[in-house]
Amino acid sequence: MAKREILSVEDLIDEAEDAIETISVKQALALHGDADVAFIDLRDTRELDREGRIPGAIHIPRGMMEFRIDPRSASHHEVFSSDKRFVFFCAGGVRSALAAHTAQKMGLEPVCHVAGGYGAWKRAGGPVDLPEQAPGEYDAAPRKVMAAAAG
Repeated sequence: MAKREILSVEDLIDEAEDAIETISVKQALALHGDADVAFIDLRDTRELDREGRIPGAIHIPRGMMEFRIDPRSASHHEVFSSDKRFVFFCAGGVRSALAAHTAQKMGLEPVCHVAGGYGAWKRAGGPVDLPEQAPGEYDAAPRKVMAAAAG
């Protein structure tokens, strides 16, 4: 049996980055709050519990994204039927590059992703909702703070 050549993750990321728009944190901050823009948070629930959220972002876990985009899916999310611009982000900008590429291949547009992800957002002093509880505990009403003030 012939050995299969496996495409590397780096190759997949490079392919995605070549095909999609990548925006800087500065650009993302300028888009935040725009009614015509939807910020899509791809991080796992545990990451949200531990690190917080960008206010107004819609949580679509990466593992469910294709189902949430597909209008024929029982799991479809209505935001993906809107005419908004979609700004994908994850913790560091890798999963969001792959996700934005997949979303674009599915026909969703316009899409982009944030270079450096949520980590870069926090380092730039972007607004975040931090959980009140210890990581892993559910908090229905996160407190709003500026990342820079949170230290």
